[in-house]
Parts: sequence; C-alpha cells; structure tokens
Amino acid sequence: MGSDKIETVELGTGGPRVGVQGLGCMGMSFAYGPTDADEARATLERARELGVTLFDTADMYGRGENEKFIAPFVRAHRDEVVLATKFAISPDPDHPDDPFKRVIRNDRAYIRQAVEGSLTRLGVDEIDLYYMHRRDVNVPIEESVGAMAELVAEGKVKHLGLSEVTAAELRAAHAVHPIAALQSEWSLFSRDIEDGVVQAAAELGVGLVPYSPLGRGFLTGAFVSADKELTQDDFRRTQPRFTGDNATANAALLEPVRTIAEAHGATPGQIALAWVQQQAAVHGAAVVPIPGTRKRSRVEENTSATRIRLSEQDLVLLEPIAGQVAGARYADMTHTSQGRS
Repeated sequence: MGSDKIETVELGTGGPRVGVQGLGCMGMSFAYGPTDADEARATLERARELGVTLFDTADMYGRGENEKFIAPFVRAHRDEVVLATKFAISPDPDHPDDPFKRVIRNDRAYIRQAVEGSLTRLGVDEIDLYYMHRRDVNVPIEESVGAMAELVAEGKVKHLGLSEVTAAELRAAHAVHPIAALQSEWSLFSRDIEDGVVQAAAELGVGLVPYSPLGRGFLTGAFVSADKELTQDDFRRTQPRFTGDNATANAALLEPVRTIAEAHGATPGQIALAWVQQQAAVHGAAVVPIPGTRKRSRVEENTSATRIRLSEQDLVLLEPIAGQVAGARYADMTHTSQGRS
C-alpha cells in the first residue's frame, strides 16, 4: 500500500507539510444531498492510507455539523492529520431557518467566538490551518488578520489562511502575519485567480489550495442536467453553471477532456485534477487541491491523478475551456476575489 501514497509538499513558506492532494469534507454531511455516513467515514480512512493529510472543513458546513462529523477521525489520527477549518460565514439572523441565507463577519469578537466553537466541536486544542472563509469589506483586513494572529500567539491556531481574497488583500494580510495558504476556486472551468492572485501568492510564498477542482463534479463528465441529477436540496441548483441552457453548453466543453483521458487511460476527472496539480510547476507555487468526495473509490481515483503528467499538446487542447464556460461561479459574485478585483 505504501507505493500508492501520494507525494508531499510544504504548503507555503513555513507552512505545514502535506500530501500534494487534500480532501474537501463538506459534502460528507452538507450541501450535496443525502449521504452515507459509514461510507464517508471509510473514505476519510482510505484517504489517510493513500497519503492525504490535509482535511478541510468549515464551521458553516451544516452549521458546525461537518466539524462534528470529522472530529472522531481527526482525534484518532491527530499526529497524521493537518486539520483545516474556516470562519466568517454566519447564519443570517433575519432568516435563521434558511441554510443558504448568510452574513459575513470578520470582526475580532466574532473571530474569537468562532474559533472557540470550532475547537469545541472538533475536540482539539489547536487548529492546524485556520482560514478566513470570506472577506467582509467593512472590516480592514489588517484588523482581521491581526485578530487571527492573536490566536497563533495563544496556541489555538498554528497557521493562517485566507479564502477568495484579491492579490491586494493577500499582500496587505501577509504584511501583518505570514499567510500559509490561499484557498480559492480553481479548475479548468474557473481560472480567474490566474489574473494576479496566483502570481501574488507565488511571490509571497503562499501555498494555493484550489477548492472545487472538479468544477463541483461537472468536470467528471457525469453531469448533464440539474433536473435529472441533482436533488432539490443540492445547492448547485443555485449556481448559474448548472442550470438550463448553461448546463447543456458546459457539458459540450468536455470533449477535449474526454479525448485526453482516453489517451492516458484515465477518467475525465483525473485529467481535470492532473491539470490543477500541474499548475504548481507552471506558476512556481505549492498547489494542493482539495477535491471533495464521500466515496472510497473516488478518493482512490482522485489521488491516482497526482501521477498523471499532461503533455504540452494536452495543455494546449485544455487551454480554451475556461473562456467558453457559460454562467458565473456563483449567482452572487460579491464575496469572491473576482467580484472585487
């Protein structure tokens, strides 16, 4: 089994050493419809066996339930797991029963409240990587990162991360306290962070953690229609790329991915992941994608993609895809780096 293990990389200058692919845990208990809890737990274990060490959750995934779900696994393998969680997205007090209505908070009081909640739910004394999940533009980022730095000094957090910030915001934050990792959406379908953000991260020695590297499942080639394939509580129904004519148009963009997959004896999803992994060499930065899955077979498939090397010809064929995608990443892009750039 040892030969199946993925390689490791330092996530940012002075950051934790992790497997070159992590695991997004959100879907194990939140956002993508019904789950099989036993299979999800087995997936966590299989990922660990394959060398995955970065396990990613957030306090807003199921309003803390996702942190509780992975907590026994984290505690059982504490020395092997690099635990990442996030704060900033809070239930909207005006719509407390709607899981998709939320507010963003980056103020010091909220940060301190949030970290204590996460520590309690996870049952740990220290969080390895603590992210600001989204940016509240009403609070200077220097103040927010200053409050996060206090948590490092107090031993509650080891490393700091940011999610969906602009290049300028990353530079301002890094000047207050070293940022180990920047998490943003990055895939063959979503490449807006290459317009300055990736370059800033590489310059500052900040690791990149692409979420949704499979386009929330679109790049596996299995998705065709929201009406046919997504349950009513699947949040992808709120995303423009998955609805109506956009979904049909985007499904047609996968032909070169399928062609390359066939040539490599791989799946379309593996090619999409290999492309993201290969961006580390392209941009001179650590890149550790966190594809989410709740099935052992998928985590085996995903980690195998770390050993695929795409040719220059492959990269040329894949290059135009992002520019042809129909629909934005989110219905409201206000809280993304692209929306503020």
